[in-house]
Amino acid sequence: MNTKLLLEHLKKNPFVLAPMAGITDHSFRTLMRQLDSSVVVSELISANGIEYENQKTLDMMGFDEIQRPIAIQLFGDDPEVIAKAAQFVESKNVDFIDLNFGCPVPKVTKKGAGSAMLKDLEMFAKVLRAVVKAVNLPVTIKIRTGWDQNTRNSVEVCNIAFNEGITWVAIHGRTRSQNYEGLADWNYIAEVKSHVKIPVLGNGDIHTPEQAVQRLKQSGCDGVLIGRGALKNPFIFSEALQLWQGNSTLESFPLQKNYTWVLTELNSLYSRHSSEQIREIQLKKFAAWFSAGFPGSAKFRKDIFQLEGPEHILEASINYFNLLEKTLQEDTSQEKFLMGGHG
Repeated sequence: MNTKLLLEHLKKNPFVLAPMAGITDHSFRTLMRQLDSSVVVSELISANGIEYENQKTLDMMGFDEIQRPIAIQLFGDDPEVIAKAAQFVESKNVDFIDLNFGCPVPKVTKKGAGSAMLKDLEMFAKVLRAVVKAVNLPVTIKIRTGWDQNTRNSVEVCNIAFNEGITWVAIHGRTRSQNYEGLADWNYIAEVKSHVKIPVLGNGDIHTPEQAVQRLKQSGCDGVLIGRGALKNPFIFSEALQLWQGNSTLESFPLQKNYTWVLTELNSLYSRHSSEQIREIQLKKFAAWFSAGFPGSAKFRKDIFQLEGPEHILEASINYFNLLEKTLQEDTSQEKFLMGGHG
């Protein structure tokens, strides 16, 4: 896919699944594309892991045709190594490459990668230049607003990205020092968008389809990334797209049917692409996230994490959601167990 086609696709559907470590794996990406995420991006993948042919790293790059447009997200601290990794990714026939400059995790930042590179814009520019030169695919980037509140530099970062031929910049509205605390600063994202020439996608604290459309319109961004919002409502992309296209009355489905279908589909996907152990872990995680805000959620989460075997976990989850009828979820967006991810 070339840059023009990728941007045209984003214009038709500006609601993008945000990459999240341990979440946006092969199976979950397939499900989200089925449910109308515009594009999907892999969880972050180490360029060094590709360099050393680490099997676990290589396995993380598998994808289905339904996932297109699909990007692999890379991180690293050496321009040459990242460029070689990008060439390897290109050989896997993905649609574009995403570079991570947002990860706040110390094991990434202490080596100068992730959000740490926002402190070294000379190296940042070298990485962009090396990758764009090495591949024929569109290259996008994900950043934070800055290292800390006193060094927010997204305008400068976006200008460098524009000059180096990057297709778009996705901005998570927190600094690295905030980690996942506080609220994403959408006023800052909107200000950055108004001062730069490169397409900008906003990210942070989008929990409902209404919020997604509101943030898109108010910020002037070219798209929005949705992460944790999809862990409570996996239908958020299709619902946001309907609202954005002018359908003011969202179709309503029985909640138990929604979650029953989603978990059954996930179970099927994980049975094809992962070990039984991984399938069991992921089913527990997604069932727990989907249950947040519903009556009896805490007990349900405790109970399923004591179960063994994917079939037993799926059965218990379906039984729980079938009892909900049309109960509405409470807002639990600030609960710690929903504050994971990266970037």
